[in-house]
Amino acid sequence: MYKVLIIEDDYRIGSLMKDYFIREKFHVLLKDDGIEGYIAFNSDSFDLVILDVMLPGIDGFEIASRIRKMSNVPIIMVTARSDDEDQIKGYSYKIDDYITKPFNPDILLMKAKILLERVNTNTIENIEQIISTQGLIIDYNKRKVFVDGEHIILEPKQFNILKYLVNNKERVVSREELLNKIWGYDYFGSDRVVDTQIRKLRKNLQHKAYLIKTVFSVGYSFEED
Repeated sequence: MYKVLIIEDDYRIGSLMKDYFIREKFHVLLKDDGIEGYIAFNSDSFDLVILDVMLPGIDGFEIASRIRKMSNVPIIMVTARSDDEDQIKGYSYKIDDYITKPFNPDILLMKAKILLERVNTNTIENIEQIISTQGLIIDYNKRKVFVDGEHIILEPKQFNILKYLVNNKERVVSREELLNKIWGYDYFGSDRVVDTQIRKLRKNLQHKAYLIKTVFSVGYSFEED
């Protein structure tokens, strides 16, 4: 059963979308504020995000930009503005589809189902998106991690670090490389932020923390025994 995050500040429209998706057996979380919606996205795992453009707190473009830095979750943008410029801007943030108000909820549902079906097909064809090793399972698409069958919650940075180390396993990854790949090349803070996130990641991995090795004065590596 798919889980959908709807971020829409118009109560009538938001409730209408929520009702339609629930009727089709989706799990739905509705938020009417940009900041609250973004916090909700970081606090759970969703299969689809439906995102209004004009929102209190932070707007939909900014939310889409932040989401794309950490996730490929499908995004449908909903807006009252039909200007080509706005749609082009939305697609520049790598959203997957666009629908303009007023709209037919059945069309929105159809767009969502087609998008999710395509994503699921790609997931099946790319089974390496689910990594399993020594009781640790990492689902890249859903951004979920399990330790001996127990779902553990990781902050976005922790998940991205784990994914990067796994993708580069058996190789030592320097702090500088992690900073550039996870925080971005324009980050100018201390590289000790990496150590802090690694420490939190290990704590969350519980007795599987040993899979992340420290290489003194160099960085970290993911090593399978």
